[in-house]
Amino acid sequence: MNKRISNSYFNTPSVTKNLIIINALFWLATIIMTKLDLTDMLGLHYPISKGFRLYQIITYMFMHGSLSHLFFNMFAVYMFGRILESVWGSKRFLTYYMITGIGAGLVNLLVAYIRIKAVEVNLTPDAIAEIYQKGYGIIKQGMNYTGPIYAQLNILINATTVGASGAVFGILLAFGMLFPNMQLFIIPFPFPIKAKYMVTGYGIIELFAGFAGIKGDNIAHFAHLGGMLFGVILVLYWRKKDRDNGTYYY
Repeated sequence: MNKRISNSYFNTPSVTKNLIIINALFWLATIIMTKLDLTDMLGLHYPISKGFRLYQIITYMFMHGSLSHLFFNMFAVYMFGRILESVWGSKRFLTYYMITGIGAGLVNLLVAYIRIKAVEVNLTPDAIAEIYQKGYGIIKQGMNYTGPIYAQLNILINATTVGASGAVFGILLAFGMLFPNMQLFIIPFPFPIKAKYMVTGYGIIELFAGFAGIKGDNIAHFAHLGGMLFGVILVLYWRKKDRDNGTYYY
């Protein structure tokens, strides 16, 4: 069975529409429910942090740090997600969105673990224990340790990760694999770029930014790459499964 791009793709399918609505509602809740720190409750913490809850591996992807953060993520979901949902169907698209989002969170935790272990070699066991016990409370007060190594370890352990960007990068990856030669206009370039080159470019930028350790941008670059990694695994798996079943979506 072949599915082709048609005018129906310019309508918003149910899962894409509901994902945008749910993300918007979570954002509004953080604005309205000021007595609850929903970002801390629902954002993803490192497992050893006192703020960690298991459900956060799911809820973190529906939280956003700012209105612009929400807007650009949901714009990407709207632009590319509706096409994927129209090709795959609602069930497969929702599965893909959730798995890439969760996968992005897991990769982010793995990278945090590696970085934490690298920092801990510069501290005594007593200093590490001090940060494990009191660091979360200090972060909750909007403060941090004055010592740079103490502060770095505290942020790695107790920082909060939020956003749908991991799932969004997964969506971009899938779009590039399904429609590699589709021409796209990407600001600020005045000429069209094929989807496969756009996805490759984003991946290279995120990889460079992640290893460069850019300070102050507050972006989980490896979470983005995690979404793409889980995305390519899923797309390749489904592609093989569909071909074995005699069904072709690509």
